[in-house]
Amino acid sequence: MSDKDMAMNVTEDDPNDYRVTLELDDGTTTECAIMTIFEAYEQDYIVLVPLDENDEPIEEGEVFIYRYFEDEDGNPTLENIEDEDEFERVSECFDEIQDEELFNELP
Repeated sequence: MSDKDMAMNVTEDDPNDYRVTLELDDGTTTECAIMTIFEAYEQDYIVLVPLDENDEPIEEGEVFIYRYFEDEDGNPTLENIEDEDEFERVSECFDEIQDEELFNELP
């Protein structure tokens, strides 16, 4: 899917509780929570977690990772990561971030 085909609506009921509604290739929509936005290789990336009707993650460990941009007005835009090598590098960075957060939570 090109970034022009991707619809993203960000809603904010609570400033700490952003939601993103993705329109997928098959025409369905999926509501996601923003897990994190991080920089790697001089590019911002966003990690989204799909949610069920009870605002719980749909499947443990399943996430969506996209390139993340903001225009001059601060409006967010997502772009698919088409390059497999880039996706692998970014996934490894995200795994390292998660490992670091788990380490920091240890007593």
